[in-house]
Amino acid sequence: MTPLAGKIALVTGASRGIGRGVAISLGEAGATVYLTGRTESQSDATVPLPGTIHETAALVDEAGGKGIALRCDHADDQQVKRVAERIAEKQGRLDILVNNAWGGYQLKQRSRSSGFHTPFWKSPPEFWDTMHTVGVRSHYVMSVYAARLMVAQQRGLIVHVSAPAGGGYSENVAYGVSKAAVDRMAADMAHELKDEGVVVIALWPGIVATEMIMARRKDPRLQPYMESPIYVGRAVVGLALDPNLMMKSGSILVTRELGAEYGFKDVGGHQPSLEKGVWMPRR
Repeated sequence: MTPLAGKIALVTGASRGIGRGVAISLGEAGATVYLTGRTESQSDATVPLPGTIHETAALVDEAGGKGIALRCDHADDQQVKRVAERIAEKQGRLDILVNNAWGGYQLKQRSRSSGFHTPFWKSPPEFWDTMHTVGVRSHYVMSVYAARLMVAQQRGLIVHVSAPAGGGYSENVAYGVSKAAVDRMAADMAHELKDEGVVVIALWPGIVATEMIMARRKDPRLQPYMESPIYVGRAVVGLALDPNLMMKSGSILVTRELGAEYGFKDVGGHQPSLEKGVWMPRR
């Protein structure tokens, strides 16, 4: 089945990880998926992990959709604007935006002793920018251009990929504040778009089996508490197909709770654990 056939989606930060999983899941549902990232070949990878935007586009095609890779550094506003202009020129519309681009883990990806858990007063002030430039500001900028297309058609869905760190302390001050900012941004954007037919959601995955996580966490006891990037993507598809989605606009939604509500499961047919306090802070 291709329930999103004819829909145009954009997933940012899709060379690997959650962005790749979301793009593939949208492809499974038949969407045309534009996907952005900086890595076009393994030789120019920005982090020591596998994955390129062109590989992701091919996987979207294999899944049943149409993948279109666009190189974009989301720290550069002009590159972001050009992505939106390209979609407007080629498609004339945009139905789904998933803001996933995130630069905050680059230190963690490049070094096992990155200082990611260092108290804020022992970290250089510039550490703040690694969490907020690509991941908060970039979500805002991409949403500006996407919302213009969506308002014109009086319909659209914007999903900000966030994290449970927005609801309680996790890892470091800058990280938690960035996720809380994304959550608040979703709520405020939803308020301003409530009469325009555009829904805005903050989405909390749990522990996701990304390339980075799997390279670092070998403990099999973690497996019941993990979800795949595809599972996160299936949550986005579920949202896009919800006929009453406007009622959720402005909310923080949890992938696993959406799985229970919409009935989708992870790769292999299992449902990741809903036990809180293990994979996310208790709310």
